[in-house]
Amino acid sequence: MKWEGSIIFFGITDMGKTDNFYREKLGLELYKDQGLCRIYKVPGGGMIGFCTHQEVICRYKSPIITFLTPDVDYCYKNLLENGISIEEKPKNNPRFNIYHFFLRDPDGYTVEIQRFLS
Repeated sequence: MKWEGSIIFFGITDMGKTDNFYREKLGLELYKDQGLCRIYKVPGGGMIGFCTHQEVICRYKSPIITFLTPDVDYCYKNLLENGISIEEKPKNNPRFNIYHFFLRDPDGYTVEIQRFLS
């Protein structure tokens, strides 16, 4: 088998709010607008899609949409300046050897911004 990429899809309730969050606030590039679904490029590979015809399914911190960055603190400050509510400041997590923080997207999905410490 030869793979060309991957897309993970999530159900949403409001395409406008979701688009604003992922494109304007997080800076992802729109790859394809299919009407009911929009697919965004994730730097470093892969794509993430959001569809209004799918059910929103999320529980406390599940699923987690994680974006990797070398500068977690910059992302944290930038998101705060753009009006995104974040419950906790970035912190080290020795269990997974990462530096990270969590926030919620418009449908309640947990979004994690992190970098690996080794």
